[in-house]
Amino acid sequence: MTAADALFRCGFPYVKTLGMRRVTSAAVDVIPGSNGRVYVLVRAEIAIGGCCIRILNWEDEDFGTIGETGSGDGQFSWPTKLLIDQDENLIVSDEALNRITVMAKDGSFLYKWGQTGEKEGQLNRPSGMALDKDNNLIIVDSFNHRVQKFTKNGDYISSFGYQGSGPGQFSYPWGVAVRGDNHIFVSDWKNNRIQHFTEEGTFVKEFGQDNKNELGLNRPAGITIDQDGDVYVADRDNNRIAIFDANGRYVQKLLGDSQLTGMARQYVKTNPVVLRLREMSQLDDQKLFRFPVGVTFDNNGMLWVADYGSHRIQIYKKDAERLQPHELEPPLKSPKLIIN
Repeated sequence: MTAADALFRCGFPYVKTLGMRRVTSAAVDVIPGSNGRVYVLVRAEIAIGGCCIRILNWEDEDFGTIGETGSGDGQFSWPTKLLIDQDENLIVSDEALNRITVMAKDGSFLYKWGQTGEKEGQLNRPSGMALDKDNNLIIVDSFNHRVQKFTKNGDYISSFGYQGSGPGQFSYPWGVAVRGDNHIFVSDWKNNRIQHFTEEGTFVKEFGQDNKNELGLNRPAGITIDQDGDVYVADRDNNRIAIFDANGRYVQKLLGDSQLTGMARQYVKTNPVVLRLREMSQLDDQKLFRFPVGVTFDNNGMLWVADYGSHRIQIYKKDAERLQPHELEPPLKSPKLIIN
């Protein structure tokens, strides 16, 4: 029995919202750091610093930026994915510059690497990244329709995949996540599916194209995996987070529950025109995701969502209990859950 089959799923409550337009404009990724820091990768000129890493905290206070728009050292042109290593160095993939940039948490530039091209070890629109258990970087080389593995310093190790729609093939892949056993999960953007591979790149299975009474994936972007093996997909054009178990079985979706809190609340209160517009508006749609693209699951059971179209971060907490095999019946042939 897999870990995901032995879960008593009680809910996935919304916790809070961080950020706002003009601060976390076009939030493309988010990851929590130490001492309450939260790093948000943004790529909109309206934000101070333009393309940059915005630093917040749990209380939704703004602590400035790391980096800025440009092509020089420590600058970004079209950043897509943000990672943190064991030293809390910040690793950023930049699609437009075809490179990986590494910054220290104090904002100082450390190093960059990447060469444009289609040969082994070269990049064409690198998007998603993940660190495996050996601290190697797994990078989605999107316009080369493949996944490549490098050391953190940029030394090429291996790659797999090529353009197509068959098993193990890709069409502009976007996101990648690595499970505890080093298995690799890739969001295959234009093929609207998730593909699962072994550590060596051998195809295992695909899922997400037909979710049984749910819409299939529509331009899946960021992807993350929790300690139970559950897979979370930023299903961008369906405006939702789709959740699958370790076997690729669809479990549920999150549609957004944002409240007006923190810096956004203060901004609205001090702007009479915005305050009046909100008072006159229907608010049902304001809580929903709009084109979410980044997802991160942390060690505290929190799911962090970069709500790109609404320029904010929504946070949820998984509520589930792990069960032993003797605590539940074997799988049923025609399951249907009704609780009165």
